[in-house]
Amino acid sequence: MSGNSYNRFAYVYDVFMSGEPYEEWSRELSGLITRHGRAALAPSECTILDLGCGTGVMTRLLHDMGYDVTGLDLSEDMLAVASSYDDGILYVNQDMRELELPYSFDCMISVYDSINYLTRDEDLLKCFGRVHEYLEPDGLFIFDFHTVNYYAEIGESTIAENRDEGSFIWENHYDPDTHLNEYDLTLYVRDEDDRYSRSEETHLQRGYDLDEMTRMLGQSGFSTIEYYDADTGSIPAEGTGRIRIVLRKTDI
Repeated sequence: MSGNSYNRFAYVYDVFMSGEPYEEWSRELSGLITRHGRAALAPSECTILDLGCGTGVMTRLLHDMGYDVTGLDLSEDMLAVASSYDDGILYVNQDMRELELPYSFDCMISVYDSINYLTRDEDLLKCFGRVHEYLEPDGLFIFDFHTVNYYAEIGESTIAENRDEGSFIWENHYDPDTHLNEYDLTLYVRDEDDRYSRSEETHLQRGYDLDEMTRMLGQSGFSTIEYYDADTGSIPAEGTGRIRIVLRKTDI
């Protein structure tokens, strides 16, 4: 994930996200890279930058497959968790809109709605421009994003979950005019003395539709290879909540 709104939640994020199919997604990403990337590259020769890597779950899975992966995130707390695994992966604390890197990559990825934290057109264009700059010629850019429909379906709602490690209350507020979605998160996290401490965080995301996303990508020098419903693998439809898109760097 990207965003400096991740503070205390970073340290229990993996607990509450443990049901997500990260291993399935990693195999899917590897298949896309093999199918559309430069065929001569073995995984160990293929450099990947994981944008909005969060606690590094996907970063580590791709690293375990043999890829040369670097993780990048804006949240220092998320990267503290990722770095605690001490597996030799390089993690970079940067804003994805302002990439400053010492070298380029064969592929960049961003999974599980990190892109939705970019809430203005100019934010997306800045990010896409930096990605384009730091991709190798014909490099791949693969990411997913939540659609306007996804946030509209959630609407004004409250989600709560209780576990031994902690509990959260997630209050959701969606503005259909701006497509902005605000999460007010209240956390109760168990400390070392078995007491629970309370903290609050606010997260802001924006829903996008496929047309506006591909328009801005085209302006930034990418050609679309394929896109599909990230949950079903089918062609995106009116009710699609999350879209995965595969792009190739072209000259601008």
